[in-house]
Amino acid sequence: MRNAIVTDLNRCVGCLSCSVACKAANSVPVGNFWNKVLRIGPNPKAEGGQCPDVEMYFLPMGCQHCENPECVAVCPTEASHVLEDGTVQIDKAKCIGCQFCAMACPYGVRYLNEEERVVEKCTLCEQRISQGELPACVEQCCARARFFGDLDEGIENFEAPGEPLSFGEDKSYETMKATRVKLGEYVRPFTEDQVYHLTDVGNGPSFGYILRDRQWRGEE
Repeated sequence: MRNAIVTDLNRCVGCLSCSVACKAANSVPVGNFWNKVLRIGPNPKAEGGQCPDVEMYFLPMGCQHCENPECVAVCPTEASHVLEDGTVQIDKAKCIGCQFCAMACPYGVRYLNEEERVVEKCTLCEQRISQGELPACVEQCCARARFFGDLDEGIENFEAPGEPLSFGEDKSYETMKATRVKLGEYVRPFTEDQVYHLTDVGNGPSFGYILRDRQWRGEE
């Protein structure tokens, strides 16, 4: 089992709902982020191109819950560890705030909580997914761009909240949370070479990004 998130970047509108939902659900301190959204571009569509021949997309960034996380390898107290569901977690009772893990992370998504003197990062809302719920960033994605699931079952089976237009007269928030749409049935068709990952330096990032008709720059 390897839980992860796949984001359809052609659907992401950069609204920051995922960042806001994450901070609210996990009480992330002001000035810190477990999930942030980067603007990629505008960049020329072709070499030497100028406006309006440019392209842009938004890239949500957080812990990639890697298959072989370097942050776990360098942790001297085993505070950073991998659960059976494939997520990378931090045991705050064991964390001594040395920040070796933050220095080892190739994506710079860990930080020291100055008040508690422990390192924090995205937990993939372990407290929610353990109860069958979706991560807050997936549940609150306004564009239905983020999908959660088990990589072993294929990303086409990743799920997001149901589409309100299909609920009939009952368009309540609770109904939305109780229903699901699958990535393979909901998003525009894509090919295998249109599924990208952040730079792999031997750590095996688990999160995926779908991008069509634009140049992937997530490894720059």
